[in-house]
Amino acid sequence: MTAHAPRVAYSQLAPQAFKGLYQASGALRKDRLGARLVELVFLRVSQINGCAYCMDMHWQDLVKLDADPRHLNAVAGWREAPFFSERERAALRWAELVTDIPHKDASDEEFALLKAVFSDEEIADLAFAIAIINAWNLISVSMRNPLPQQA
Repeated sequence: MTAHAPRVAYSQLAPQAFKGLYQASGALRKDRLGARLVELVFLRVSQINGCAYCMDMHWQDLVKLDADPRHLNAVAGWREAPFFSERERAALRWAELVTDIPHKDASDEEFALLKAVFSDEEIADLAFAIAIINAWNLISVSMRNPLPQQA
């Protein structure tokens, strides 16, 4: 299978919406959750949604944060890998559940597990992080945003 050509220049054709989503991304409180945790969530959700553009971007961002490449290679298998903290595991689990809401329930039991390791403010930040990366993924995949040939 070969790469697809972009469908439309969505950032130029809908500049206000693009700018709004970009600003929402910049408004995330990464400091409260930690940049590494947010980027791990971004990478995992992008893997689930099959967004190569976003996977590449967030992998690079994690490398810039000195994340071990071996750990990054294990993100999709975080349940089996020993590299992830309790907070990272809880956030990755919640991100997977929320991303798959049409097919699974983000139950009260699952929320209780999340609440055991995150404050209400952190949960709110995580909710927006998950929603924003899902939005970027859906736009990028559906509009066939090309993966740059070089980093």
